Amino acid sequence: MGFGRVVLLERIRDFGSISKAARSMEMSYKHAWDLIDSMNRQAKEPLVITSKGGKGGGGAKLTESGLKAISLFWNLYERLNKFLEEETGSMEI
Repeated sequence: MGFGRVVLLERIRDFGSISKAARSMEMSYKHAWDLIDSMNRQAKEPLVITSKGGKGGGGAKLTESGLKAISLFWNLYERLNKFLEEETGSMEI
């Protein structure tokens, strides 16, 4: 899980659509779908679920696991940045 994948998950959460999320990131739908497929296969439970189009149109939404993955990532990201700031501040050059 990296920064770009987490942003993609956030955009899917916000837009309810893989294609809209991909467009907002200037990413092809195929690339976005490949990233989602990879994340879903690697996770214990799917992070994103999709529904096929039709009269009301299709869509995508995050599962509880997907929402948790976002939260865990940002928590780890903040802790890593704090660690790096502390370590950089203690360096003597």
